[in-house]
Amino acid sequence: MKNIVLFGPPGAGKGTQADKLVAKYGFNHISTGEVIRQQIKAETELGLSVKAYIERGELAPDSLVINIIADYVMNHTEGAGNIFDGFPRTTHQAEEFDKIMTANGQKVDAMIALTVPDEELIKRLLLRGQDSGRKDDADESVIRNRIDVYKAQTAIVADFYSAQGKYVEVDGVGSIDEIFDRLCAEIDKL
Repeated sequence: MKNIVLFGPPGAGKGTQADKLVAKYGFNHISTGEVIRQQIKAETELGLSVKAYIERGELAPDSLVINIIADYVMNHTEGAGNIFDGFPRTTHQAEEFDKIMTANGQKVDAMIALTVPDEELIKRLLLRGQDSGRKDDADESVIRNRIDVYKAQTAIVADFYSAQGKYVEVDGVGSIDEIFDRLCAEIDKL
């Protein structure tokens, strides 16, 4: 079983690539952002508690996201593997994630980061906002804040996995298939 953290800033293409990886390798896929958006849409207690953070382009509280992941890992202990998209986003989350994985007899095999220049991210997110209607993708100032939050709070998680020899960067610019081929080349090395 392979456990892969698919990493990168908002708009890097994590969700798109995760879908293709699921189809090729048979991995399970959890997008914490998607789980949270579903909860917001359903107006659950969880969704309502985190909605204001998301609308400002801020990260959901660690405790909330860690609980989502702990539940997911406990219920996905078999199969080809898991792709974690959008988690961990802080060093604290990464530390807790390692504990969760160990408690379930698993480990993170690699963090694969999609690298994309800021202006390309903004362009992609504005286009996605037009198509999806997501408020957090429709306002350039919110998008820039999300990228800044990523750089300040999330990008440093790469250091955590780099220190374990588990961090790999993949160029996230090009066609969807070109990027997919680069990702597969790294996964096939695991």
